[in-house]
Amino acid sequence: MGKFIQDFKAFALKGNVIDMAVGVIIGGAFGKIVSSLVDDILMPVIGLATGGIDFKNLSYVMTEGGATINYGMFLQNIVDFLIIAFSIFVALRYTMKLMHKEAKEEAAPAPAPEPTAEEKLLTEIRDLLKEQKK
Repeated sequence: MGKFIQDFKAFALKGNVIDMAVGVIIGGAFGKIVSSLVDDILMPVIGLATGGIDFKNLSYVMTEGGATINYGMFLQNIVDFLIIAFSIFVALRYTMKLMHKEAKEEAAPAPAPEPTAEEKLLTEIRDLLKEQKK
């Protein structure tokens, strides 16, 4: 049992798990922002463009049994999903471009440093000795 707890501790305290938890929390907050954007800004504009239809209230009541199919909420959730997916796509695309650019900058070799005065003098001495041996 002690090994199990140690393994779980090692797993739970890894950076990836903590990063994922932060991502989930930020994602939840981001989802609320996008839902507000859709509910409070986009859907009223779309409703005006379609003649004042409020998508949330669109439903179909079945005559037998009185069951209600709320397809307006379904349409609302599709619009939410598309906007969230598009936003994440754009954010990831720019993040990947930035990471790719940084990787290129890191991969570029640094130019060779200029030889010091001592190195230049030693090179001249070496060359003179080579000439004398000829």
